[in-house]
Amino acid sequence: MKAMILAGGLGTRLSEETSVMPKPLVEIGSEPILWHIMKIIRGHGIREFIVCCGYKGLLIKRYFAEYGLRALNVTYDLAESSVEYRDRHGEDWRVTLLDTGLDTMTGGRLRRAADLLDDEPFLMTYGDGVGNIDISALVDFHRSHGKLATVTAVQPTGRFGAMYLAEQDPHVRAFKEKPDGDGTWISGGFFVLDPRALDLVTGDDCVWEHGPMGALTEAGELVAYRHQGFWHPMDTLRDKHVLNELWNSGKAPWQTW
Repeated sequence: MKAMILAGGLGTRLSEETSVMPKPLVEIGSEPILWHIMKIIRGHGIREFIVCCGYKGLLIKRYFAEYGLRALNVTYDLAESSVEYRDRHGEDWRVTLLDTGLDTMTGGRLRRAADLLDDEPFLMTYGDGVGNIDISALVDFHRSHGKLATVTAVQPTGRFGAMYLAEQDPHVRAFKEKPDGDGTWISGGFFVLDPRALDLVTGDDCVWEHGPMGALTEAGELVAYRHQGFWHPMDTLRDKHVLNELWNSGKAPWQTW
């Protein structure tokens, strides 16, 4: 199975970081969130990745071009103009970095990468969210129902403390700091898609989360895999701080490798 990661958006809500780099390269610890996402996926046996680049995509290409320089020992023979890597303890990933356009929407990015897919289902996610999602179980669930698309449904934690009030009574009855979600399920990314689902994409301006997902829902072809564990996006600077605090504590829930 191949994994496709959408990594081309502007990331405007994290402008403190994304003014100089694409959001997938914003770091958690010493590595970008894109690396963390790929480590999560590789832990479930998937090693072939298609990264759909757009905004500042050259920096993503440069990250992978220089990966060996950071991870491996190297010998430069200047007389022979040759390079020899001294070991092979790096990742075993195969990564295709595809320029899908600066202004292309999410659906359009998927469609532009369709030629790189096989006839088999593929994993798709975004380059800005991590979780301890059991991707193996997600894939098994997708294969079991036979529909075109599976989306991972998550319940995000609350961002603010909640006060509980009785009607017509000014006294606070209870207060809970940052409670769990209110029971609402949202998309956490991590889709498994049949390539035929991409036939619903009409062009570069097609937003995957609007037209195609709506059409799949109406046709009864979109099924939700409920993930009740940890999931957290990196949408804002606050999210970056939360994820870094978890990582630096040595107890990051998504570190399943």
